[in-house]
Amino acid sequence: MAATVMIQGAGSNVGKSLLVAGFARVFARQGLRVRPFKPQNMSNNAAVTPDGFEIGRAQALQALACGVAPSVDMNPILLKPESDIGSQVIVQGRRFATCKAREYAALKPQLMAAVLESFTRLQAEADLVIVEGAGSPAEVNLRAGDIANMGFAQAARVPVVLTGDIDRGGVIAQLVGTQAVLDPADNALIKGFLINKFRGDPRLFDDGYALIAERTGWAGLGVLPWFTQAHRLPAEDAADLRRSGGTGGFRIVVPQLSRIANFDDLDPLMAEPGVTVEVIGPGRPLPVEADLILIPGSKSTIADLAYFRAQGWDIDLAAALRRGVRVLGLCGGYQMLGRVISDPEGIEGAPGTVAGLGLLDVETVMIAEKRVTLTRAAHVASGAVAEGYEIHIGQTEGPDRARPLFTVAGAAEGAMRADGRVMGSYLHGMFSADGFRAAFLRSLGAEGGGVSYDAGVEAALEALADHLEEYADCEGLLRIARAGV
Repeated sequence: MAATVMIQGAGSNVGKSLLVAGFARVFARQGLRVRPFKPQNMSNNAAVTPDGFEIGRAQALQALACGVAPSVDMNPILLKPESDIGSQVIVQGRRFATCKAREYAALKPQLMAAVLESFTRLQAEADLVIVEGAGSPAEVNLRAGDIANMGFAQAARVPVVLTGDIDRGGVIAQLVGTQAVLDPADNALIKGFLINKFRGDPRLFDDGYALIAERTGWAGLGVLPWFTQAHRLPAEDAADLRRSGGTGGFRIVVPQLSRIANFDDLDPLMAEPGVTVEVIGPGRPLPVEADLILIPGSKSTIADLAYFRAQGWDIDLAAALRRGVRVLGLCGGYQMLGRVISDPEGIEGAPGTVAGLGLLDVETVMIAEKRVTLTRAAHVASGAVAEGYEIHIGQTEGPDRARPLFTVAGAAEGAMRADGRVMGSYLHGMFSADGFRAAFLRSLGAEGGGVSYDAGVEAALEALADHLEEYADCEGLLRIARAGV
């Protein structure tokens, strides 16, 4: 069986996803067959595997760090929040149920079988599996039935390394306090600790580092300085969505929807030197002096359409159009731009029909079957190829589909208003294609081209691995993985 180690966090957003990606690249460079694994993820930023399954975006990045294609076994349970109290549950890449938190808690024991099945398959093809936890094991009120942290680690008998975020303050309490609240059996699985996101001279924390090791008995595996290139890698949590990026003269404005999904669509645009991307949060108007307003994807299109109107953004959008601003809607944003959205089966809530923004002459009908696929599309205006993916429910039809943004295997994809100022598409990831991105920006009067987005991500992964090799005890981590529990 493959050596295995699990990176858990003393809190949320301590940097677990990037650490797994970085360590994966470190050991892949040593010639090991490395695989990432996250038993349970919660994110509306999903990726599509080559065989048409959904997994968390972070696991797709970690697979890239390993030098392998992403697989559904890397993230067998994916929760996609649809409201403050409910989520869609994806099991081994397919929609399984939509349920509230209490209902999901009752499901977890039966989901452990799928988790362990996927984990066993990964172990069979790897020399090393690096597992990512979720949230924090210190949430002991959630320990019963847990499949994300210590529940999985106990079931699979995997050693744990606990990570603390010193940038937030209180890192000693984070780590020592976690040990204090865990039961002895769970504590026995923790073999080491890491300090992440240190700003300044790491030697200033020597006494604190020694104190944690003395109080816990865990092996210290390093104090990691802040990784300055983290913004060049796709983020998974909407909390990490950058408010702005780029310094160019072409201004793209993006309303931050309450259930924004697949927002890494913005990353390649933020990397363009001629472009500035500005994300507009609630309570702020959409600037009418923008060059392009991009309405992103949403996990709950109808609810986010109501949210969009509640912010007054529909009024701002109409004013911007009168000033000549272009508009692009992606996936849920595309659906919002149409005349009508119908949900006869109540997939997103109560059955019914709502009026869209009326800026595209199309109508959308929500259907139970979700389209999940990698897609190769040709841009109608330029012929440039974009390789992206689709994750959506709903079928969109109407007169403006006669002017598609793309063709896919000869069929129309997307829609465009007759004057060319309003466009929509279901294709996520389109801007990662350098040729298409350059052609699209130039068609709007912006400078584009000369930047390889994928090369930038690859360079950042290499820099992350270098960073960990310099500051972390990578061989100590590997020893823990090989020793087991």
